[in-house]
Amino acid sequence: MSETELRHADRAGEDEGQLDADDRLKPDYVDAVLDAVERGDTEEAQRLVEPLHPADIADLFELTPEDRRAALASAVADLLDGDVFAEMNDYVREQLIDALDARQVADIASELDTDDAVAIIEDLDADDQREVLRAMEPDDRAAIEEALSYPEESAGRLMQRELIAVPEHWTVGDTLDFLRGDEELTTDFWEIFVVDPQHKPVGTCALSWILRTPRAIAISDVMAREQTLIPVDMDQEEVALRFQKYALISAAVVDNSGRLVGMITVDDIVHIIQEEAGEDALLLSGAGEGDINEPVFDSYKARVRWLIANLFTALLASFIISRFEGTIERMVALATLMPIVAGVGGNAGTQTLAVTVRAMATNQLTQSNTARAIGREIRVALLNGATIALVIGTGVALIFANALLGGVIAAAMMTNILVAGLAGVLVPVVLERLRADPAVASSVFVTMTTDSIGFLAFLGLASASGLVG
Repeated sequence: MSETELRHADRAGEDEGQLDADDRLKPDYVDAVLDAVERGDTEEAQRLVEPLHPADIADLFELTPEDRRAALASAVADLLDGDVFAEMNDYVREQLIDALDARQVADIASELDTDDAVAIIEDLDADDQREVLRAMEPDDRAAIEEALSYPEESAGRLMQRELIAVPEHWTVGDTLDFLRGDEELTTDFWEIFVVDPQHKPVGTCALSWILRTPRAIAISDVMAREQTLIPVDMDQEEVALRFQKYALISAAVVDNSGRLVGMITVDDIVHIIQEEAGEDALLLSGAGEGDINEPVFDSYKARVRWLIANLFTALLASFIISRFEGTIERMVALATLMPIVAGVGGNAGTQTLAVTVRAMATNQLTQSNTARAIGREIRVALLNGATIALVIGTGVALIFANALLGGVIAAAMMTNILVAGLAGVLVPVVLERLRADPAVASSVFVTMTTDSIGFLAFLGLASASGLVG
C-alpha cells in the first residue's frame, strides 16, 4: 500500500464529517473549505482537505465555482498530486492544468500510470504538449508519445505500459525472485503475462496461482493459455464489451505483429462503460457532452444545431397541418386532439429508439438478429397501439358524444404508434448501415416521422371518413 493510501486508511474515520450517506461531499463541508480559502487560512483549508481520498478532492474542485478554483488550488497545492488530477472532470482538470507550468504538469504526469498521464496530456494544445513532453524523463516521454500516436478512444490510448511479463521458460521460483528483487516494477497488478522469445503473450498467470505453487514448477505449467488479447487500435467501446462479456480483470494489449505492448485493467473499463452509456443518452437528446462543467458557448454550439434541425422537422409537420386547414375550421375539436396523436406517437418512437440504440451499443442487435428485432418491435407496437387506441377512442367518443370521432382518433393512434415502433428500430439500423452514429441523428428522424404521420393520419382519416361535413 502506498504512503498516500496508508494516510487515507489511517484517517478514514475522519471522513464521516465530510461525506453524506451517498459518499458525496456535504454542502456545509464544502462551504467550510471555501470560507477558509477566502479568509486566507491556508493551514485550515489543508487540514480540512487532507483526510479526503483523491477522488473526493477532485469532487471538491468540481463543486467549487469556476472563479474560486484557482484560489483553492493554491491553498491546497501540496495535496494536488497525480491521483487527484486523474480523478478530476476533464473540463475542471483542463482549467487547473492551464494554470501550471510545463515542469509542474510533467511532474504530475510522471507520478501516474501511462493511461492516466495520457488522459491529462492529450487535452493540452499541441504547443503545450510538446513543452510538457520536453520536460519529462526520456522513458516517460517515449511512452506518452507512443500512446498519443494511437487514435483517440482506442486501446492504445487506454492501456498502461506498466505491467509484469516473464518468459515462459521460467519457474515459479524465478518469477517470485524477480517480483521481490526489482524495486522498479509496478505495484498494481493482478496477473502476470507470460511471453515467448518474440515478446508475444502465450498465457497469463494469476498471482494467487503463483503464491500457492511450489517454486520448482514451470510457469508454463501453471499459466492459463487461453486469454483475451486486445488489438492496440480497437475502439474503447469494443474493449469494454469484451471485458463485460468475458468477465476480465485485466487483458493484454498487442500491436499489429502480436507483441505485448501494454495492458488494460478493469478500473479503466468502469470509467469507459460509464462514459459510453452517458454519451449515448446525451447524443439521443442532442445535448452534446452534457457536462455541467462544459463552457457555456460549447454547450450552446452542441445543442443549437439539433434545435435548428428539429425546427425544420416541425415546419414539415406544420406544412401537413396547413393542407387540412379547411377540415380543422369545420371541426375545432380536431385541433384540440391532434397534438395527442403526435405526442404519444413520439413517446412510443423514443422508447423503441432508446432500446434499439442500447442494443446496438452492447452488441445485442447485429445483422444476425435484425429481422427478429424488427418483428418483436412490431408486436410490441401493435399491443401498445391497440391499448392506447381503445383508451383514447373510448374517452373521445364519450367526451365529445361522437363515436365516429372516437373511431378516427383510435385508428390514427394505432397507425402512428405502429409507425413509431418501426421508425424507432429501422432508423438507427439504417444509419448504422450507412456508417453514421445512430445515437446522434436518429431522434431527429424519428420525431419527424411520428409528428408527420400522426397529423397526416388523424386529419386524413377525419376528412376521408366524412366526419367533417
